[in-house]
Amino acid sequence: MDEGPEYGVGDFVLLHNVDLESFMENLQLRFSKGKVYTYIGEVVVSVNPYRTMNIYDKEYVDMYIGREIYERPAHIFALADAAYRAMKRLSKDSCIVISGESGSGKTEASKIIMRYIAQVTGGNQEVERVKNILLQSNCILEAFGNSKTNRNDNSSRFGKYMDINFDFKGDPIGGHVNNYLLEKSRVVHQQKGERNFHSFYQLLCGSSDAKLAEYGLARDAEAYHYLNQGGSTKVNSINDRSNYRAVEQAFKSIGYESYGDTLWRTLAAILLLGNLDFVEVGEAVKISDCDLLQQISHLLSCDLQETEKTLCSRVVAARGEVMEKGHTLEQAQYGRDAFAKAIYERLFNWIVSCVNNAIDVKKKFKQGTIIGVLDIYGFEIFDKNSFEQFCINYCNEKLQQLFIKLVLKQQQEEYAEEGITWVHVDYFNNQIICDLVEVPHQGILALLDEACLNVGKVTDAIFLDALSSRLSGNKHFISRKLAPSDKTLEFGRDFRILHYAGEVRYNVEGFIDKNRDTLFQDFKRLLYNSENELIQSMWPDGAKSVTSVTKRPVTAGTEFKNSIVALVENLESKEPYYVRCIKPNEEMSPVQFNLERCKHQVMYLGLLENVRVRRAGFAYRMQYKRFVNRYKMLSVHTWPRPTGRSDKDAVQLIIEEKGFGKDVEYGRTKIFIRHPQTILALESARTKHLPGLCIGIQKIWRGKLARILYRKMRSVKCIEEAYNRYRLRSYLWKLVQLFASVRKMKDYGKRIQWPLPPAILKNFVEALKKSHQRWRAFMILKQIPEGKRPALKLKIFAADALKGCRSDWGSGNDWKGNYLSIVQENPCTAEVEAVLSNLKTSDGFTKVLFACLVKKTNRFCKTAERGICFTDRFIYKLEPKKKFKSMQPGIPISEITGISVTPGSDQLSIIHLQCGNDLVLCLNSAAGVDRVGELIGTLCSFWMSAYKRDLRVIVGKALQSMLGNKQKSISVAEVGTQSVFVKNGGGIVLNWAKQAAIKS
Repeated sequence: MDEGPEYGVGDFVLLHNVDLESFMENLQLRFSKGKVYTYIGEVVVSVNPYRTMNIYDKEYVDMYIGREIYERPAHIFALADAAYRAMKRLSKDSCIVISGESGSGKTEASKIIMRYIAQVTGGNQEVERVKNILLQSNCILEAFGNSKTNRNDNSSRFGKYMDINFDFKGDPIGGHVNNYLLEKSRVVHQQKGERNFHSFYQLLCGSSDAKLAEYGLARDAEAYHYLNQGGSTKVNSINDRSNYRAVEQAFKSIGYESYGDTLWRTLAAILLLGNLDFVEVGEAVKISDCDLLQQISHLLSCDLQETEKTLCSRVVAARGEVMEKGHTLEQAQYGRDAFAKAIYERLFNWIVSCVNNAIDVKKKFKQGTIIGVLDIYGFEIFDKNSFEQFCINYCNEKLQQLFIKLVLKQQQEEYAEEGITWVHVDYFNNQIICDLVEVPHQGILALLDEACLNVGKVTDAIFLDALSSRLSGNKHFISRKLAPSDKTLEFGRDFRILHYAGEVRYNVEGFIDKNRDTLFQDFKRLLYNSENELIQSMWPDGAKSVTSVTKRPVTAGTEFKNSIVALVENLESKEPYYVRCIKPNEEMSPVQFNLERCKHQVMYLGLLENVRVRRAGFAYRMQYKRFVNRYKMLSVHTWPRPTGRSDKDAVQLIIEEKGFGKDVEYGRTKIFIRHPQTILALESARTKHLPGLCIGIQKIWRGKLARILYRKMRSVKCIEEAYNRYRLRSYLWKLVQLFASVRKMKDYGKRIQWPLPPAILKNFVEALKKSHQRWRAFMILKQIPEGKRPALKLKIFAADALKGCRSDWGSGNDWKGNYLSIVQENPCTAEVEAVLSNLKTSDGFTKVLFACLVKKTNRFCKTAERGICFTDRFIYKLEPKKKFKSMQPGIPISEITGISVTPGSDQLSIIHLQCGNDLVLCLNSAAGVDRVGELIGTLCSFWMSAYKRDLRVIVGKALQSMLGNKQKSISVAEVGTQSVFVKNGGGIVLNWAKQAAIKS
């Protein structure tokens, strides 16, 4: 099993120095290297890796099948295989006890063990069915019994002990699940940062919209009082939607798919119950929302009037008379919450019974054996610890006692029997704490039952006062009455128990109510009379008559104690195997290892003591007084002086707090230390504490100053954020009002003046403006036929280029582009088509942009009829008299530098070219329409598409042109009956015929 020195030691028994520091150093080293399992003999220490690890596939299963525990590196598979082989070879029942605090990975460890057993066992179809149900049951029980706490995203809020029955061949043939103390108070209340049970969130996230509507639910968990108290409805590590589907599939696997709808309807009813409010009407209470009540009664298949009566009153039978007594507001609210908790508890118990019915052993075998797997809540210390934490921690005390009895004591007795000389290893026997809780007549549970049985108003504070009086001699119990100077405890509310795992302060409020676990009989009768057979079957005690005399039910605490005692007796009868789980940090990080946090767990789990017993005099001794003077700073109870304690007591306190109690013996005047590593660790701790004492004073003062500054900064920030939110809301509301009727405006809101936005919204408002402009454009374009949109695009380019400088430019005409191919404009269209086809073949242009008949002038002021054709590559001058033959090679269209036109209605167009010989044209039209705008729009559109820039357009009365590399001025005069270019000194004038009026 040697993994190499870089991974540390795979079995703590093999450590060179058996001390806490070496233990932690080895534990931390293995965690940092990805080795989460380490042995202590046959005990597996498991550190939660908080990440998925590829060490559980079939390859690893094959490595551990049939192997002794030390033949392979430390792994939980080795322990599972050892338990399975012992059960199979010796035909002796075994059990695997998984312990550790919440979040240390107990539930995952149990699932890994279950999967391993399922993989190493064979069998027929029935065996495979049982194995599948055993695995699928985990999914269901986690959904309804687990929740997010502040220490664990998937914390088991109930205890689970599962027996797996095997036949003589070692194949699983069935099983049975026992559940313990479901934390049903979580149904109606959660602490800050925590969630209700997973099932509620799976219902809201996974159900279809139609199902939610049928149940009267919304998908938002924040809308429900029973879900929003913790403020943590979403958990990144949990996918409620996919888990919902997994639960549905699991119910199908165990054969209870048909009951799924009733199950989810019941959960929906619980959620709606949480939103049910009561109002006082005189001396009675009424339900404020009748629709909500109707939906609840519908979901539970109960009569509406009976449901309302049960929630607002109860039936009391006295001396043979039956009368109805109305609830006070407080009683109604209490009854509602008790009803919700009871429904969920009965539902959970029914789910467990479904699993048990599905995996019940169908045949009995004489050689049948059992492997029990215990996955039960870990030791819990919260900000507020109530009755549930008290019971959970009592359970952990009993399990620790079992560990002491079955592991440490057994091993010590084995050494004695073997005649090995060794020094006895001290360990903390927590029997005194178990007695504090469970001893008859004097234990806390007995006193709690006594308070519940007393007639009259016995409050939680009175119960706490009774505890203080009756348990004043027990050093593991502290209250403010017994320790008036202890300001961490509040009078009449708190008490503290010194558990084996540390001190826990309990809040006594609610202890009596939770122990009584009162549920009015009316609620039981209501659901017993439900039309839903499944719901009715969960409440058989509702069949009792109102006047029937019933025995006082066993209290919740006593029932839990009895079940734990029975569990311990069951475990004592089996061969035990242990998995001790450790939580490496509170942040659920796969890389952080909180040394102090892990040290605490190692000490209260008794791991170091287990190592010492397996390796079992004295290397160092020192007088008590000298020891105290040197090491008193190591304990808060002996620093700066051990008040009220003898030197020996002070030494014992320091040693116990540092975790070295099992490595020392106490004489009359001296302490004897067994191993040198212990004193080295004490010296190391002392050296570390000295600077800390100085830093502590500085830290407290600096912390105070920092908190004062932080509160001021926080206040400023809150005010600033609130004001910014107000400004944002005001501005957005103003926009909503301004644009409320924008659809009815002719310009669709173009004339609306946008208010000046706050700086933080500047970019957002710019985006809004662009969106509005696009919407306006869409609304306008929607009215224009699809076929006319290309021409509209050209007209937009023309309008943008002319910038309103020319009043008539043919915006109202149909623009067709190639007028030389239109018979009405040119009778010789066939000749034009033939010429353009040849040019297209030779020059390779793809499209005619614009073509029409023109009058052209040259540098000699000679006017001539021509055809002009603009393509996507060349400009062609065509000779009409010669069948529109191209007069010379085409001018590359890229040589165009701009275009000049006049502001009048004349058709003068000057195409400026790079070669110094511009095209001076007068556009002709048979219909007398304006073609200047179309030419400009066509060229500008092409220019932007081809060259990603605007074409220069000049509009003026006196224009300049280059003809024969000489500058000429071009003007227009409206004279004559025919348009013609004439010489005017050094310039050229276009005599524009008035009768050739342009139709625009």
